[in-house]
Amino acid sequence: MPLLRFDLIEGRTSSELKTLLDAAHRAVLAAFAVPERDRYQIVTEHRPSRMIVEDTGLGIARSDKVVVLEVISRKRKKKQKEAFYRLLCEELEKSCGIAPSDVMVTFVENNDEDWSFGHGKAQFLTGEL
Repeated sequence: MPLLRFDLIEGRTSSELKTLLDAAHRAVLAAFAVPERDRYQIVTEHRPSRMIVEDTGLGIARSDKVVVLEVISRKRKKKQKEAFYRLLCEELEKSCGIAPSDVMVTFVENNDEDWSFGHGKAQFLTGEL
């Protein structure tokens, strides 16, 4: 936890996707100090005509490498989120050649009772996590 949902324009190879997901996971580990195997990532690819990512009037140029990331998580501190935004852009640029202008992130926060990792239990509530 957190759960990362990536929306991408189709066309990346399996190797490129693995590199992208690994880079994002490094940012999660550094920003949120979660365990190494706390990794939940889902990729959805779209035809170019099915994904419009503009800039809210900020003058941010986008390319076909755009990454829209939804982070579903327990509440995180403002400083952790800011560190994640920065680290994610650094990792994606260094590892994948994705410009920071092509990275859009949104957080959806929830609570401990909103998570079940399997076996019909809420592990945050049972004390297993």
